[in-house]
Amino acid sequence: MLLVWLYGVMVVGAVSRSIVQIATEFDHAPLAYSLSAIAGVVYGFITYSLVRGGERARRAALVCCAAELAGVLIVGTWTLVEPSAFPDATVWSDYGMGYLFIPVLLPVTAMFWLRRARGTAAAEI
Repeated sequence: MLLVWLYGVMVVGAVSRSIVQIATEFDHAPLAYSLSAIAGVVYGFITYSLVRGGERARRAALVCCAAELAGVLIVGTWTLVEPSAFPDATVWSDYGMGYLFIPVLLPVTAMFWLRRARGTAAAEI
């Protein structure tokens, strides 16, 4: 339940931030604002998958969490190596420092939980 709540908060934060930024100042940092929108969509899909439940949704959430983690690591490293590419921050900039590092911790926690949930479900069968 906590994972669903945290992902829900991240959906609201990333989507609302990107909508405002894209609508008001897209020319300033189109890459950063587009990446924030993509992050919001990924968070939304993971939230939906966690709420939906079932083995297929669990696998989809696991794949999306892995993609999310890869995105956070790539964008986080990119923002440190080439800061001029990002005139404004994304949700994943500096590994999510602007969001208290939740963007890098959340997928790791979710993947651990989803893998553990698989083992629990398999043991019950």
